Amino acid sequence: MIEIPLTPDLKNVARRLIWFKEPNKALKDPYTFLAHVMTYGTLEDVLVVKRTLGLAAFQEALEHMPPGIMDPQSWSYWHLITGKSPVPPMPARKIH
Repeated sequence: MIEIPLTPDLKNVARRLIWFKEPNKALKDPYTFLAHVMTYGTLEDVLVVKRTLGLAAFQEALEHMPPGIMDPQSWSYWHLITGKSPVPPMPARKIH
């Protein structure tokens, strides 16, 4: 599991993208945080995260993506960027 350091830059990204949670709490859920970055983040947000965590964090996040955050375009884009092919089906919410 990815461990995200509580740096000022990452807190700023979390504050902007996951405005409904405290940044420290948002960063403690790395896959949800990365899903938001990969879907709603600006180029600058992505570069801040990549500089801190590396491309491998994005690859790992794709394998553990929570359902309901990413859109199909972002899902396909990030699989292309990380070299994962073919693109698998998007994660789906399970209704019990």
